Amino acid sequence: MSQLVTIGNGQLTAIIAAKGAELQSLVPANGRDVLWSGDAEVWPWHAPNLFPIVGALAGDELVHDGVRYPMKQHGFLRHSVCEVLEAEPDACAFRLIDNSDTREQYPFAFALTIAYRVHGDRLEATFSLHNPDHVPIYASIGIHPGFRRPLGNTARDAHVVLFDQPEPAPIRRLGGRTLSPDARPTPVEGRVLHLKDALFDEDAVIFDRLNSRKITYGAPGGPGVEISFADFPDLGIWAKPGIAPFVCLEPWQGMASPEGFEGDFAEKPGVVALEPGATREWRYAIRILPEMPALP
Repeated sequence: MSQLVTIGNGQLTAIIAAKGAELQSLVPANGRDVLWSGDAEVWPWHAPNLFPIVGALAGDELVHDGVRYPMKQHGFLRHSVCEVLEAEPDACAFRLIDNSDTREQYPFAFALTIAYRVHGDRLEATFSLHNPDHVPIYASIGIHPGFRRPLGNTARDAHVVLFDQPEPAPIRRLGGRTLSPDARPTPVEGRVLHLKDALFDEDAVIFDRLNSRKITYGAPGGPGVEISFADFPDLGIWAKPGIAPFVCLEPWQGMASPEGFEGDFAEKPGVVALEPGATREWRYAIRILPEMPALP
């Protein structure tokens, strides 16, 4: 079993595994865990971190300078054991650097640090990607947290996602495992997305023209989960088709390969470049609310 690190402050307790630096549990004082249990019979994860890709590449191959590298969906971070850099009562940090296994899939040098801190009623997380090489590197990054559905003692079919801004722009869907070129009308009504089971019959709901940088999940009359993600431009919302007991709310930098894309990884939409010696950060925070805000 991967090493587990527990942090807390009396208001909030989080457990993080060294494998993938994956958040395993998030529990408020006198409350219940809001994260999915990781039941392997349903979906065997809690909140995997995604690097150096989000979604799938065409043919499960990363192409760079004419060379093809095998790369499975969502990349290798979630399967990699990270070094524990820090384990304090209210904060911890993990690091993954390139090695012989990563270079078989991803031909770049990198140092990725994932830091967590509990601050008041919030869990704050920072991804810091550093390029130690003398050539540019390219990457996507994302989070894939699953939240229980229902939260608390509320009706499962009453759960919604409340965006902090109206979201009238069309959404995207997957065509198989690649991104369909066809835009779809948004299912968001003003600022509210009703989480009906049929919404996920075509896999994830993908927002690549997102106005919001904060969403709140829950059902009226019950607790809520607020996620802020100022540094992530995209958002995926996914649940396993059928009556899934969880929903994943996923801030992303990048997404699956567009249908028909056969270019170099550096040219893939959503991929960011880091020049030699550069570092880039992505931050997000999760806050557990005692009551879901009133819907507009």
